[in-house]
Amino acid sequence: MQNILITGSKGQLGSDCLEVFKETTDLVGIDLPEVDLSDRVQCLEGLDRIRPEVVVNCAAYTAVDACETDPTCWQANADLPGYLAEWVENNQAFLVHVSTDYVFSGDKPLFEASVETDEPQPISEYGKSKLAGEQAIAEKTERFAILRTAWLYGATGKNFLKTMLRLTLQNPGKEFKVVNDQYGSPTCSHTLARQIQAVAEKRATGIFHATSEGYCTWYDLACSFLDGMGVSHNFIPCGTEEFPTPTKRPLNSILENTRVKELGINVFNDWKAELHLFVEENGRAILEEIKA
Repeated sequence: MQNILITGSKGQLGSDCLEVFKETTDLVGIDLPEVDLSDRVQCLEGLDRIRPEVVVNCAAYTAVDACETDPTCWQANADLPGYLAEWVENNQAFLVHVSTDYVFSGDKPLFEASVETDEPQPISEYGKSKLAGEQAIAEKTERFAILRTAWLYGATGKNFLKTMLRLTLQNPGKEFKVVNDQYGSPTCSHTLARQIQAVAEKRATGIFHATSEGYCTWYDLACSFLDGMGVSHNFIPCGTEEFPTPTKRPLNSILENTRVKELGINVFNDWKAELHLFVEENGRAILEEIKA
C-alpha cells in the first residue's frame, strides 16, 4: 500500500501502527500539537497537503472519566472522525477508524459476546461521543472501516497494566483492590495495528470487532501480567461497587470478531498468549521505564 496517514501517531496505538505500516511508501504520522484535526479547517487543509490514499484514525480523547465533565471530548471523538470521512469521500480515499466497546451498555448476560450487528447503547459520555463519531463517518461516506476494540494495552503511553505495575513497585507488599466483576478481552495494541493493516489492505468496509480471543476480569489481567513480569503482588479482588468512578463502566465488554473471521483476516490469538508475547517483547523496557 502507498500514501498512508496515521493520525494520533504519538499514542499507544498510533505508534504501533507506524511500526506495522513501516514498509509503506509515503507513510506519514501526525498528532497534536502539530495539527489539531478537531478543527475542520486544519483537518481538511492538512489532508489536502498529505493526500493519503488511506487514513488510519487513532486520534481520540480516551480519558474516560474526564469525558464526563469535559465537553471537548466530543470534538475529538465525534467531530474529527466526521471531518476525516468528509475528506475521504471527496477524494476517493479509505478511512479506518478505531472505536470502542463503550458504545454498548455492557448489560448483556455475562460471557455472552456483543457482535457487530447489536444495537449500541452507550451509558457514558465517552461511549456516547465515540458512537457519535461512528455515526458521523457513516453519514458522510461508505469508504470506511470502523474497528471496535476493548481493554487496550501497549508498550507506549499509559495503560492499566503499567499502572498496576507502577503501584506495586512503588508500594511493595501493599494490598490493592482490583475489580473482579467486569469482563472483557484484553487486547494488545500491536496486534490491533496488524488487524487494521489486514482490513485496510482488503478495503473491507463496515463495522468490525477487533479484540483478543477469550475474556477475563481486571483482577485476572493484573495478576496475569505481574506474574508474567516476575513481580510479586498483593491484589485483592473486589466488586465494582467497592471501586467507584465518575463513569459507569460496562460489566460485560466481551466482543466477538465475527466479521473479520468471516472474511478470513482475523489476526488475534487468545488474550493469555498475546499477553505472554507482549511481556517477552516489552517487559524489560517497561520495567526500565517505570523505574526511571
